[in-house]
Amino acid sequence: MSNSNKTFLIYGVSKGLGKAIVQAVPKPTDTVYGVSRTQPQEMPNLNWIRADLSKPDQAVSKVKTAIGQQKLDVLIYNVGIWEQQAFSENYNFADVSATEINQIININITTCIQSIQSLIENLKRSDKAKIILVGSTWGVDNHNGKEFVFSATKFALRGIAHSLREILREHLIGVGVLNLGYLASEYEIDNHVEEVLEETEYSLIPLADVIHAINFIISTSKASCVKEILMPAMQDQNV
Repeated sequence: MSNSNKTFLIYGVSKGLGKAIVQAVPKPTDTVYGVSRTQPQEMPNLNWIRADLSKPDQAVSKVKTAIGQQKLDVLIYNVGIWEQQAFSENYNFADVSATEINQIININITTCIQSIQSLIENLKRSDKAKIILVGSTWGVDNHNGKEFVFSATKFALRGIAHSLREILREHLIGVGVLNLGYLASEYEIDNHVEEVLEETEYSLIPLADVIHAINFIISTSKASCVKEILMPAMQDQNV
């Protein structure tokens, strides 16, 4: 393999944005590892790692075993679950159980921290490693959302990035956060953007827009640090 071939590790690949990243970002000659609890369909280039991210120790061990000692060029932590009644008029923080709170924190944050910690040596082996954390507009200052636990974890993700940058600065490993708004994640990546825009009445971000942002971060040299990209939907009144 030449140096131009990258090794990707992408979390949350069974559907939505994670699936789109696997389909649209790596080249056919790249090596792609994908983590999810449910097996993805029809992605022949993918080395699938079955892991339940609500169980951090097990999930981290499974991923580390699969990756072994090889280099990692791009790590994308595309994970984010929210409360069951989130984004609805029925949402009431007082009703959220301790079990649900712990599950959200484990998946969104604890497994993220432990995974990156276990893979730092792999990232150092790359000529130009990039870490991309997929955040949310619920993790930026003064948003209007009530979803307490989801918001707390997405703010925490930005905290992870701030400290991780300082830890990895000497190794020229870039750490960026993509704070995304409402996505048209029910559509496949090969749906035409114009079709998505018309059907969603311009209210949701096409996945293709996010792919452009990811490709931009990956394409930058190791002299650059893309800290954060904030991408709400144009009609989003929450931020």
